[in-house]
Amino acid sequence: MIFRKTAVVWSVLLTAMGALPIYSEELAAAPEGSFTIVVIPDTQQYHGVNTKLTPDSTEPLSNPVFESWTDWVFQNIDRQRIVFVSHVGDIVDKNNREQWALARRMMDKLHGRIPYGISVGNHDMKTAGDSSLFQEFFPKSRFEEFDWYAGSYSPVDGPPAISGNNANSVQLFEVGELKFVYLHLECNAPDNVLEWADTILGKYANRRAIITTHMDLGPREKPKTAGEYYSLPKGRMIWKKTHGSRGNTSQQMWDKCFRKHKNLFMICSGDQSRTQAFRLESTGDHGNTVHALVSDYGKEGLRAMRFIPAGNRIEVRTWDPIAGKLCESTATVPDSNQHQFSLKYQMESSPE
Repeated sequence: MIFRKTAVVWSVLLTAMGALPIYSEELAAAPEGSFTIVVIPDTQQYHGVNTKLTPDSTEPLSNPVFESWTDWVFQNIDRQRIVFVSHVGDIVDKNNREQWALARRMMDKLHGRIPYGISVGNHDMKTAGDSSLFQEFFPKSRFEEFDWYAGSYSPVDGPPAISGNNANSVQLFEVGELKFVYLHLECNAPDNVLEWADTILGKYANRRAIITTHMDLGPREKPKTAGEYYSLPKGRMIWKKTHGSRGNTSQQMWDKCFRKHKNLFMICSGDQSRTQAFRLESTGDHGNTVHALVSDYGKEGLRAMRFIPAGNRIEVRTWDPIAGKLCESTATVPDSNQHQFSLKYQMESSPE
């Protein structure tokens, strides 16, 4: 069984308090010897005054989806053996202080309790790459006290508003004998950021590497009509949204940086709500398999990636905390194998 019934004794109290999800079903507990990395897709489901979803509303700003997801992560740290949380970006829908303040309150539930990182999405910055509001609410100073935080890119020239102060960051963690380096790179990261990423991946070549960057998989060519977002062939995108002429497409980021590193085995991304769920297996220059996974579910779920070292596999589960069930199918992606699947990954030996 993937999930089980649970008796939530305090559900009546939570309902009276107005708290959002009541979990009637729950993802089965992670077995001994396993561990989980949670990937939070784009959290753009803001409601209330001055939001895109409810532009005429006078209600206070809220994001019940974001709240339910971070609630679930917090409540399941032990049960799911969660060791790390990654946000794929587009943490806000409108790049304003009101949404950033709410987003920080959502992530505060995890702060100091579990390592995490955030990729800066196109909604989280200005078109030219200015992510100063993200940096105001999630600066490097917020994380420097933690031993798992290994720093961020600092521009040599120019203000930190472009790419600096935690807009591109690195985290380290270990599970038993398995050592990981996790890079969070901004959308369409320019060359100077990729050069830094090269240095980091080289410095930690003895660690297993994962990258989250906001924009990776989706329609290969830039769609010219709304329908083409669904119909065009999917893969690494050869178009971009941010940083102007300095920005790199997903394909360029792969060619210039990602493919060169033999310790890299996974790339996570979001951005494409009309692709929603898709995965691609690539081979790096050293023969290493790299699993690329996009997840942008709106309100239909987050990703719990359960690592099973003894079985050399990663069980990827898309879980909907609000409905309390696995996401088996969506209107955009009806194939359950895009939502619930397993990946082969060798964990019994060093990545070297």
